[in-house]
Parts: sequence; structure tokens; C-alpha cells
Amino acid sequence: MKRIAAFVIFAMLASPVFAADAPANEISIKEYMFMPATLNVTTGAKVTWVNHDDVPHTIVDTDKAFHSAALDTDDTYSFTFTKPGTYHYFCTLHPKMVATIVVADGK
Repeated sequence: MKRIAAFVIFAMLASPVFAADAPANEISIKEYMFMPATLNVTTGAKVTWVNHDDVPHTIVDTDKAFHSAALDTDDTYSFTFTKPGTYHYFCTLHPKMVATIVVADGK
């Protein structure tokens, strides 16, 4: 029984869950941060944000290309990027939360 418990603990430690384990083009909102802080995609990519915090957050592009409503815990917001460029965004409720999406031409 001790060996099974030790194996379970080892397996849990050997495979931690990180933002990198999230589905492609998914941004996690956790602990008042967007993770990853910079995401690189190509035109036509759909990006989805998921709020894992216990407080609401918004996703707002500084150039007003996209703007979400307040997302409660486990709510999502998606946006499809059709133009290449660098998109800086933030949370209007917590303005120190900032991140970037870099969209390369997919041609």
C-alpha cells in the first residue's frame, strides 16, 4: 500500500499542470495574471481566455479591436484574429493585468 501511495505522489509531482498544458491558443486568467503573458499566433487563429480566478476580469485591447464583458469564474471569451499585428490588452477591473498577442501573417 505504501508503494502505491508513493507512486501516486510521485506521479502528481512529475506531471504538474502549467499554462503550457492548456489547449492551443488558450490564455488562462489566474492569480491576477494572463498566462501566457505573450501568445504568438497566425492570422485566422481563435484565442480563448478562461477566468480561473474567484473574481471577475475583462479582456480589452488597447486599440479597441476586442472587448469582453466581465468574466466570472470559469467563464470564457474568444476572439478570432484576422489581421497581423501586435495586440496589447488588459483587464479594465485590474489595469495592472496586461498581456500581448502577436499575430503573424499566416500566408
